[in-house]
Amino acid sequence: MEWETYLQAAQDAARLAGDMLLTNRGSVREVSFKGAVDLVTDFDRRSQALIVSRLSERFPDHDLVAEEGLCEEKGSEFRWIIDPLDGTTNFAHGFPVYSISIALERCGEIGMGVVFDPTRGEMFTALRGGGAELNGRRISVSSTPDLDHSLLSTGFPYDVRESRENNLDHFADFAVRAQAVRRCGSAALDLCYVACGRFDGFWELKLAPWDVAAGMLMVTEAGGQVTDFNGGRPDRTGKETVASNGRIHESMIQVLGLRLAASHHD
Repeated sequence: MEWETYLQAAQDAARLAGDMLLTNRGSVREVSFKGAVDLVTDFDRRSQALIVSRLSERFPDHDLVAEEGLCEEKGSEFRWIIDPLDGTTNFAHGFPVYSISIALERCGEIGMGVVFDPTRGEMFTALRGGGAELNGRRISVSSTPDLDHSLLSTGFPYDVRESRENNLDHFADFAVRAQAVRRCGSAALDLCYVACGRFDGFWELKLAPWDVAAGMLMVTEAGGQVTDFNGGRPDRTGKETVASNGRIHESMIQVLGLRLAASHHD
């Protein structure tokens, strides 16, 4: 099967890059900044080069887009969407929560996703219509019925110091309504954790396509729900992402709407 071939290739590339990152953990010396708190290391670039090289070798006609400034358009109906190191700040500080995310879309629709956590040896995979798996075993979202008993995750945008739209308001709203909120630093992993039931819900804003492409498919294939902040179609660009087990989704949308309602009331 064609998609199985792509899935295996993505896993091979992710594992190759993951092994390199694991071997070099704790040895980050070269760090540069794309923004006030948005950093990039030499290992982001090395990971990307490994993945792109491996996939281009196998599928030379496919388009590619990746976080560190890569956009190769060859006119193919297939496009690989790659985040070579999701959780760069964690990696640079030696905090072992980061991942590699690889998705493949065909004619604009994501058909396959892989997220690899090298520190735990966890490979999350999803095929459209074929379910989601963790290390080859089927996964599904949690059965937590309400927001009050839910463990949520989120993150803060890289312009948190400059922009008023920085998620701190939503974080405060959820902190007093959910059982707890975590902020781990890898959106791709957060989405996978929703998919396998470790988190009941996730929301974030100002992400990029490579942050969410594989993870969103993971959640839906595991029986969950993904939308924008209004409960509409999921924002593939990553500007607004809400993912949940489905049971608490409406409650999450209501909490995200509190600030909007307050601003209209003022």
